Amino acid sequence: MARLKPISPDVASGKAKDLYTIIEGRLGVVPGMMQTMANSPAFLKGYLSLGDALAAGTIGSRVSELIALTIAETNGCDYCLAAHTYLGTNLVKIENHVMEAARSAESADSKTDAILKFAKIVTEKKGQVSDADLAAARQASVTDGEISEIIGHVALNVLTNYFNIVARTEIDFPVVESGIAAVA
Repeated sequence: MARLKPISPDVASGKAKDLYTIIEGRLGVVPGMMQTMANSPAFLKGYLSLGDALAAGTIGSRVSELIALTIAETNGCDYCLAAHTYLGTNLVKIENHVMEAARSAESADSKTDAILKFAKIVTEKKGQVSDADLAAARQASVTDGEISEIIGHVALNVLTNYFNIVARTEIDFPVVESGIAAVA
């Protein structure tokens, strides 16, 4: 059961309603996570702004979705696994086996593999990466700009993972479960 109550688009007002108009224009609907974030329109706007900024980067939507799957699996966030599996399949058109591999921070493409592994390391080590961790990413031709963006994507995904885990946001996508047991 949800711990934070979502604000339905039918009753949203003020800044939340304005943000919903933007979200509906992009996605056609306002997902439950965003309805729940709208309890603080400032928080929802911050989430959207960081996502927009990173979308304009060089990583691209395909790798961005794969990073999201890696981080969601690492943190055990079923909501984000479900959402990014849906987005990866339906919007970005990523093959199922590629998304499944990303959940384990793996890719057949050597650069994408290095990116996913680095994102997982950043998450697991809470940013305390070693020189060797950075060297491994650079060995696969990951640039400093891309490393910066990876950290941004990790931050964005940790934000949504933690939010959904704490809120127990009701999953409004086809359900995908992580391999990590939920805390009661």
